[in-house]
Amino acid sequence: MGFGGSIFLIALGAIFAFAVEADLGWLNLAVVGWVLMLAGVAGLLLTLHFWNSRRRAVVAPVRGERVVAEQVVPVRDDRVVEEYREVRQPRRTV
Repeated sequence: MGFGGSIFLIALGAIFAFAVEADLGWLNLAVVGWVLMLAGVAGLLLTLHFWNSRRRAVVAPVRGERVVAEQVVPVRDDRVVEEYREVRQPRRTV
């Protein structure tokens, strides 16, 4: 859903829950507003979780090398594509 969609659902739900006072008889807009706000909060939490778990950096304390390990393996046309990246500091020349 993303950040934008989640914030939009939260804002739309707040408008329905707190600002609109229409009587439709068969539909309670306050309940619809609360449901939209809960869906927006759930989408926001899921988006934050997936953004935080995309990459993890591992730091070797002895040499100061930084290795980026990617847990997500993208699939394209029924083929598994594995990607490994290693970032090292340049060696010092004397």
